[in-house]
Amino acid sequence: MTIPAAPLLGGLLEGRRAGAVAPALDAAPLAVLIELVRTGIARTRPELVVASGLSRKIVSQRVEQAIALGLLEEGELAPSGGGRQARTLRFRARSGHVLVATLGASEFTAAIADLDGTIVRSSHEDWDVAHGPEETMQRITSHFAALAAQGGAAHPWAVCIGVPGPVDFATGRLVSPPIMPGWHGFSVRAWMRDIYDAPVWVDNDVNLMALGEWARGRAVTGSDALFVKIGTGVGAAFISRGRLIRGQRGAAGDIGHTHVTDDPRAQCRCGKTGCLEAVASGWRLLADLTARADESAVITAAIARRGRVVLGDVAEAVAVGDRLVMELVDDAARTIGGVVANLVNFANPGEVIIGGGVLRMGDRIVRIVEEVIRERAAELVVEGLVVRGSTLDQREGVTGAALLATESLLTPANLALWVEEARPHAHAAEVQRIAAVFG
Repeated sequence: MTIPAAPLLGGLLEGRRAGAVAPALDAAPLAVLIELVRTGIARTRPELVVASGLSRKIVSQRVEQAIALGLLEEGELAPSGGGRQARTLRFRARSGHVLVATLGASEFTAAIADLDGTIVRSSHEDWDVAHGPEETMQRITSHFAALAAQGGAAHPWAVCIGVPGPVDFATGRLVSPPIMPGWHGFSVRAWMRDIYDAPVWVDNDVNLMALGEWARGRAVTGSDALFVKIGTGVGAAFISRGRLIRGQRGAAGDIGHTHVTDDPRAQCRCGKTGCLEAVASGWRLLADLTARADESAVITAAIARRGRVVLGDVAEAVAVGDRLVMELVDDAARTIGGVVANLVNFANPGEVIIGGGVLRMGDRIVRIVEEVIRERAAELVVEGLVVRGSTLDQREGVTGAALLATESLLTPANLALWVEEARPHAHAAEVQRIAAVFG
């Protein structure tokens, strides 16, 4: 019997620890049949017989059980192959929901998604991560409560949170996050488990953005992808063969703290000198514009109106061709492009995707980054390379969080644990432990 691979987590049969995942034998056929329907490998009972290798009787019994549990439903008649028409089967993505949020340095987005990973409702708030873990988590859960109240989604099947720092994926604990004072060692998972009786996953926000765009963007290719987030900070994530590369301690892709200059004036928020973020991030750009505001009518007006300058003001200034802003933005883009060119030489991705708040400025930075990559990277790695902006309109992070939660929840090994109870809540700890092998 062939068990299909989970598309975002590296596959049920790939990269596991010996003995870490073993489906409950009684529930395994049911879990496999649901997975075959959910992934589109089989759409009718006859197709399930062929794909699973199970007998017609077992398939019929287990399909009826899945329908009774509310996880599958019957659809229209399939086209006739010469005999009696079979009824199609569909996975009931609306049978449950997950709560997801991605937290950046200066904002967060919260959302509710169905079991297909599709965002149903979302909300956004400007928020400084320096408020600390307790206050931030309380604020995010208040958004969850408000979203749930709009549609009767009070009991999530899973929760997934993205944070702007390294995460120990197996435990959901923050590990020395450079721009998150007071967060080191904080377990987002434990905090959320005290609120919700459901499995909880925690990952770096850029990893989730990369997953969302790679799987659900408007230009999905399945290629190895390097995702670069340019916003208040700078970060990256790499997906190879459909698998996220997180690194030994969860810090893979933390390119914002790559050393790019020996200038002692380039003091970074992490405490070191010469980091990429200290030269070319959103917070560096805002600091420089504030110091030189008298050179820009747009920035002067923004400070007079609000008392400070924000990235939205930068986007407005780019739109009208403000000289100072264009100069600083272009310099930052070239510096980031140089770092990305080195990553392209090393990883040889099929595409480089630029995301984050920088896209509010249009495609100018994307074009400059691409120019630098093509100038500096080896000819072999840029041949056929696609460089583009993210396409999910700032929702790639919550989309990726939803996909990570649902794919983790619904792998055959996990599904077999809880499927006969129709809900995963009683097995939250086991579900988290099994999914952790993919990290």
